[in-house]
Amino acid sequence: MMLRALTADLLKARRKGIWFLVFLGPLGLVAMQGLNFGLRYDYLIPRYKGRLWESLMDNIALFVPLALVLGATMVASMLANVEHTSNSWKQLLALPISKFSVYMAKLTLAIGMLCVSCLLLTVGTWTLGMLLGFGGEPAPIGELLRLGFWPLGGTLPILVLLLWLTVTFHNQALPVTLGITLGIGSLFASQLSEWFPLAWPQFAWVAPQAWVFASIGCATGIILSLLTAAHFSRKDVA
Repeated sequence: MMLRALTADLLKARRKGIWFLVFLGPLGLVAMQGLNFGLRYDYLIPRYKGRLWESLMDNIALFVPLALVLGATMVASMLANVEHTSNSWKQLLALPISKFSVYMAKLTLAIGMLCVSCLLLTVGTWTLGMLLGFGGEPAPIGELLRLGFWPLGGTLPILVLLLWLTVTFHNQALPVTLGITLGIGSLFASQLSEWFPLAWPQFAWVAPQAWVFASIGCATGIILSLLTAAHFSRKDVA
């Protein structure tokens, strides 16, 4: 049943411009650093010689949590708005598909879209490095993959919370405002306690044991997914 709901959500998402945002985020981050390195090439390349890939990834990583949280906000809101704007929740939930499957299908699609963004970020960062002449240094493919996917693991609880709010409330002002606030706050997350959930996307890259924060984020996200899905299953959605 969940596969049917997921397929339906995929078809509906094609007409809502959500995929444009999925591509815009990573390409925007890469373009920003392309401009940064391009304008200051003669200064930055000698300065970072011997660790060119590391410096490029560190510059991009500063903005990855912001992009992920804002991306999670917009993707969650737009997926929920497919039903909100057409007032089709009752018709959807009247189908022989459980509420749990409907909710988990939207969450799975949201996670999948952010995974596509993270993969594009990896490919885009590698492409930018090669265009900038980093080919003389071996490309750290594992670190390039970690650049997006580990912070995504740390972001998972925030995504689940935002999706739950967007499908629960017809008025999207609260979840969108909360998401934007959390996104801005993520820029200063390094000053927060490492056990504060908003800091997990940042620490999933910068911490010595970064994998711990990615893992905690994933585990917390799974628990929240089950709790919010159970709540959605019992709640009447107009």
